[in-house]
Amino acid sequence: MPDEKPTTAAPKKSKSAVFLQRLISTVVLWAIIIAAMFSGNAVSDWCFLGIMLALTWTGLMEFYDMTEKRGLRVFRQWGIFGGLLLIGSTFFYLAMGLGANVGIAPAKAGDFETSIIVIWALGLCLLQIKHFKDKDAFTAICTTFFGLIYVAWLLNFIQKINYFPQIDDSGPYYVLYFILVTKFSDLGGYCAGSLFGRHKACPNISPGKTWEGFTGAVVISMAASVVFVHFLQHKMHGMKIVHAVILGAILGLAAIIGDLIESVFKRGSGVKDSGSYFPGIGGILDLLDSLLFNAPLMYLYLRHILTD
Repeated sequence: MPDEKPTTAAPKKSKSAVFLQRLISTVVLWAIIIAAMFSGNAVSDWCFLGIMLALTWTGLMEFYDMTEKRGLRVFRQWGIFGGLLLIGSTFFYLAMGLGANVGIAPAKAGDFETSIIVIWALGLCLLQIKHFKDKDAFTAICTTFFGLIYVAWLLNFIQKINYFPQIDDSGPYYVLYFILVTKFSDLGGYCAGSLFGRHKACPNISPGKTWEGFTGAVVISMAASVVFVHFLQHKMHGMKIVHAVILGAILGLAAIIGDLIESVFKRGSGVKDSGSYFPGIGGILDLLDSLLFNAPLMYLYLRHILTD
């Protein structure tokens, strides 16, 4: 038998190469999304809906994949259907004028969203009746429901920010603002952790995270928030520099927590990334993890403080 050539492991990429790859992927992806939001033509709303549906569908697929890798049962099709229904129905309610007087009472959008979730949850419970003899049916209901809340419900707050009533055309600017501040938090945390990271923050969850990285994430997010508001304050109803400082800190901290939460899911499922769509990033959930909890925080601040 001829001698076999020894296999060589692929060389490990340097931190600078990984950073550059991640930066390029992030910039390209968000540039496409932001361009669709600010295209200013008749199809911009439909482009926005298409992006939201794509993010929801792919995010739920990845979450349910991780759930099944953990050995847990899930009603995958019903969960994805519920996520797409929630995003699509909210869009038509807010953007297409199906919600009468929604501009007068923003809470009506939340009531409408809740009714969709309740109807979907009833259908989910009916699946348990159908699979009553299946000992994993109860677990499947819990994992399916949590997937809808974690991905679709949290992501849906982006729509409620974008079409928030009584702020003229400021909605898209607030969406752009919270995305950029959150992503600068990710960038600041990565750079500070790579350059100065010495003290591990939570090695059992994410070995690469350090306290220096956490500090850098909050500082950079606050700086990005102040700079953004300084130049675009006139486009953001109710926003002042003091709000920029507060929101920069809130969004920076929440971005860290959101990233850690997804790390818990990935470690529990034994995977490094939620997917492999984007070089240097991973999957959709790796792209959205820090945004998912920041979207409702931005919405609540906008509703109860900036427009109170």
